[in-house]
Amino acid sequence: MNKILTAPIQPNEIEWRIQQKGNGKMTIVPYITNRCVMERFDKAFGADNWTSEFREITNGFICRLTVTLKERTIYREDGASKTNIEPEKGGISDAMKRAAVQFGLGRDLYNYPRVFVASADNYIPNWAYPKLEKLTTWINEGKCDRAMIVIENN
Repeated sequence: MNKILTAPIQPNEIEWRIQQKGNGKMTIVPYITNRCVMERFDKAFGADNWTSEFREITNGFICRLTVTLKERTIYREDGASKTNIEPEKGGISDAMKRAAVQFGLGRDLYNYPRVFVASADNYIPNWAYPKLEKLTTWINEGKCDRAMIVIENN
């Protein structure tokens, strides 16, 4: 695998989403951003040596990422459903991110601890983001061996 793609995801390359809410806390999970996919693929292969193609399927999209190397051309595909907010744009973006994971980009996020934010809000509160950045740095430095993290506003 390409070392640029498999390098640890940095805090600015992550978007956090709420997976579940209840009892005054929320479970959140990290995802790579679509900008991360494009920037890492540009660095790894050069902007002219990879392409993305999309096909619409029932309620979603399939993305094919194709990389042209000197000796061969390879591709990976994956799909995603339309999203609740901006259904087409969100579905296309999610499909591209999922296809990029098959190249190794962002796979380290699957090993993140389970993250809870102590908040009854309907969104991730602003005070949590600096703590999430520190958590990501801590994980990238190998200083996190916990299966679960609770982030509180204190």
